[in-house]
Amino acid sequence: AARSAARLGLTFTDLRLDHTALRAWTDSVVETLAKGVKGLLQRRGIELIRGRARFRDSRTLSIEGGDGGTIEFRNAIIATGSRINALPPGQGLPLWTSAEALRLPEVPRRLLVVGGGYIGLEMGLVYAGLGSAVTVAEFSPTLLMGADPDLVEIMFRSSEKRFAAVLLDSRVAAIERRGEGFAVEIEHQGSRTTHEFDRVLSAVGRRPATDDLGLEHTSIVLDERGHIPTNEECRSVEPQIFAIGDAAPGPMLAHKASREGKVAAEVIAGHRSAFDNRAIPAVVFTDPEIAWAGLTEREAKLSGTPVVVGRFPLSALGRARTLGRTEGLVKILSDPATKTVLGVGMVGPQASELIAEGTLAIEMGATLEDLMVTIHPHPTLSEAILEAAEAAAGAPTHIHPPRRK
Repeated sequence: AARSAARLGLTFTDLRLDHTALRAWTDSVVETLAKGVKGLLQRRGIELIRGRARFRDSRTLSIEGGDGGTIEFRNAIIATGSRINALPPGQGLPLWTSAEALRLPEVPRRLLVVGGGYIGLEMGLVYAGLGSAVTVAEFSPTLLMGADPDLVEIMFRSSEKRFAAVLLDSRVAAIERRGEGFAVEIEHQGSRTTHEFDRVLSAVGRRPATDDLGLEHTSIVLDERGHIPTNEECRSVEPQIFAIGDAAPGPMLAHKASREGKVAAEVIAGHRSAFDNRAIPAVVFTDPEIAWAGLTEREAKLSGTPVVVGRFPLSALGRARTLGRTEGLVKILSDPATKTVLGVGMVGPQASELIAEGTLAIEMGATLEDLMVTIHPHPTLSEAILEAAEAAAGAPTHIHPPRRK
């Protein structure tokens, strides 16, 4: 941000990065949050037992190591999260995962990021900002397969210059140690080339951490991806055993897990509750940020769902111009007949904050009219949602209306 401020008339000298101080700051944030959760548990009188838990049967857990012992339960919630997938060519080598990369052990001169999903792009941009020459290798023909291409294109066009290279349709065929670094053989369109890097970051996805819980001693059978099938109450086939978060089906997102945790707790406490949410927002913390909720254009095309799409470019938004951040757009998908908001997608600054309004609109069954008559403060980025709703309704104010046929 400091480097790009020159075009606004703000020039900085002696701009330096203190990696040790940055690492200490990161560690302090994590430590503070962890202590906060521990304090919340203590104040609520929750007993914390440490150890490796496995089901002995559908009513009993054995605890290995730590505090040890056996626990008989009336209800259990499985919230074991997920594990990082291993990169087969890197077996036995000291490759980074997101866990190591987040600790900022060093800033390598040349960094290869394997995987063009949200983790790979987020971490790649972090290290590019810290000074690494970052190469991204992605097996698929596009980045961020879950997001709409028009959103990804804007993000990539803006951030492409920060990467040394982005290799699509590329497979890491072999990795070997070479001195203090790595020699990596990358296959692209049938040909193989060898590149040298100081570090390799594997970001090829995650899988549920459900494979060593003793579930074979219960009636629970994992699905093909390793998730525990659940109903809207978050119950498994064993009605007293619940599963939430990455252990259960659905997107692996912390906010989805938090909602499921509340549903499971409410059901256990005897309340009527269900995970019946219509939209789970997704956010990619790249620069610019990408966020979406509800139906995407890609999903609408695949399912044959008719939609009307209204787009509003940030280049036409006053607040975006004052920030010098006009790369981006907001789009709204609506039902052609009822005008109900079906999906919201956006790319640009603060998309992670703005998507909450779109999620609420979908959750409440709002129409385009509801968004259009809601007064949005001026000048703000949130006005882009109002403008996109007007565009979807065919009555845009601050962009040219569609041509009459």
